[in-house]
Amino acid sequence: MDDWNELQLVLAVQRTAGLNGAATALGLDHSTVFRRLNALEARLGVRLFDRLPGGSYQPTAAGERMAAGAERMEDEAHGLSRDIAGRDHRLSGRLRVTSSETLAYRVLTRHVAAFRQAHPGIVVELAIDNRVLSLSRREADVALRPMRPKGGDLWGRKLADVAWTVYGARDYLGANVGPLASPDDLGRHALIGWEEATVGILAADWLARATPAEAVVYRTGSLVNQFVAAKAGIGLALLPCYLGDGDPDLVRALPEPVPELAGELWIVTHASLKATARVRAFFEIVGEGLASERGLFGGQG
Repeated sequence: MDDWNELQLVLAVQRTAGLNGAATALGLDHSTVFRRLNALEARLGVRLFDRLPGGSYQPTAAGERMAAGAERMEDEAHGLSRDIAGRDHRLSGRLRVTSSETLAYRVLTRHVAAFRQAHPGIVVELAIDNRVLSLSRREADVALRPMRPKGGDLWGRKLADVAWTVYGARDYLGANVGPLASPDDLGRHALIGWEEATVGILAADWLARATPAEAVVYRTGSLVNQFVAAKAGIGLALLPCYLGDGDPDLVRALPEPVPELAGELWIVTHASLKATARVRAFFEIVGEGLASERGLFGGQG
């Protein structure tokens, strides 16, 4: 194997279990990935993947071996990149940040504006993604996450507690007997919820347990769209308080935050990058700026 691109190809197909996902990850089209994989298997004289019904690709023993080797090489390359970046003391260059859609929409951007004003030489690239992007693989330099970092190679700090409760448009609540006494009353109202296939989201799971499915009249995988739908009067929506509070068109249908949904906001980077000037400056300006809004995040107004 003398071509790193071939190893990247095998690793991408193995990680995504198919050609479409690999093409997206590599920035190629489906036909190019298909052609290159077939050419590689022909040149090596070995099948790297079994083609399964439905279009998925399962690695053979040879494919697993090649993907494992490619991952080790990738880890080494990312480690070298982090080590070099960690020695960078310039307040210039690119800083890739990842954040949830709601945080970017309501709170984050104004603090990024303050950061850009202080350090105009740094280009901020914001990845709006509710997935947990890998800091080890340099998918992001800084992450704003709703959880404590678990990896031993990650470093960060807690910025705030995050509260959730149920909101509705002023006109909707006025026409539907005002605030609710408890979550038990939610089933009497039209509700805005997540797509039925949604799993692993604490708020979505809580809403599914607390309310009958037939009460949900509108579903969307976007929390910002749920927020907009609630403002339009479609029904009640379960939202983080930093998104719902302060909007003049929304009021709390449940006056107090839901205790079971209490969360946290963390700012995180890879340990090898924490001394990098760009990262340190972002922690100081944006991290401190977000931390100064603990009351908003915690549902205290």
